[in-house]
Amino acid sequence: MISLRSIRKRFETKNGTVHAVDGVDLNIGEGEIFGVIGYSGAGKSTLIRMLNMLERPTEGEVVVAGKKLSALSTKELRKARQEIGMIFQHFNLLWSRTVRDNIAFPLEIAGVPKAKREQRVNELIELVGLKGRGDSYPSQLSGGQKQRVGIARALANNPKVLLCDEATSALDPKTTDSILDLLVDINQKLGLTIVLITHEMHVIRKICHQVAVMEAGKVVEQGPVLEVFRKPKEEMTKEFVKQITEPEETTDAIKQLLADHPEGKIVQLTFVGEEAESPLITQLIRSFDIEVNIVQGKITKIQEGSYGTLFVALNGETDEVERAIAFIRSKKVEVEVITYE
Repeated sequence: MISLRSIRKRFETKNGTVHAVDGVDLNIGEGEIFGVIGYSGAGKSTLIRMLNMLERPTEGEVVVAGKKLSALSTKELRKARQEIGMIFQHFNLLWSRTVRDNIAFPLEIAGVPKAKREQRVNELIELVGLKGRGDSYPSQLSGGQKQRVGIARALANNPKVLLCDEATSALDPKTTDSILDLLVDINQKLGLTIVLITHEMHVIRKICHQVAVMEAGKVVEQGPVLEVFRKPKEEMTKEFVKQITEPEETTDAIKQLLADHPEGKIVQLTFVGEEAESPLITQLIRSFDIEVNIVQGKITKIQEGSYGTLFVALNGETDEVERAIAFIRSKKVEVEVITYE
């Protein structure tokens, strides 16, 4: 559905050339929810804006739904953009227009007759859960409702692709989850390909099938979300995964345990699906002369299944602890010994 080939974007500034996007190759399949994560300045906003030519690449090709966007004339690009909807962090609504009129706006521009416009707007209001709010103005809506209007407006022309530019960053956690649930629902009902950028791993974890991690204009790691969670390779990726798997209170507890029991080890166990079913901790206690303390555990639901992490303190003779760790690995559970300087 979407192919980026050696994409580069350079900006000339008073302080020299800025390489906002530097040689990115990505392939996004039809019907996927694809996440791009990175900190501020990583280049992700520039990247997503090149998917509909709001930013033209300095080098490389952008192909969406079989069309090479950079080769299209202005008229052809205008038509191609009707197949690419976009929602924004700060909603970008027309404040003097009602919900209904905001959603109808792209249909007006496309020259859709009034009767068809009204029918489509009614369908979209129902789809995004805004029934009864059609005559409200943006100032009368909550943040989540405003974003639902933005989503409905982006879907007005039946696009094949929906781009989400930090679409939940301005929302509270509960509202964020409701918007993410809506995006999943739209993806499943309409078969829409969704590309979103974010700096929050929770967003990736909750709805994405694939993820790309950006740093300094480059994609440093990419793959299925489950695989990236299980075996993050780059330090940047490990930092993002820790947002989900290792809360701050866990870090504090681990440091205290390491101080109290310097001879012991803290291990992080990672498991998926059926691996979580085996009574591993019971087997450790019965089989080895060690003390086992659970520090923190969490099962996280992602699009492709369940992902679990468990932090465990193992105290005892060094050889016995090492034997216990080897036993855990034999059960096909990922094991990482945690250390803090």
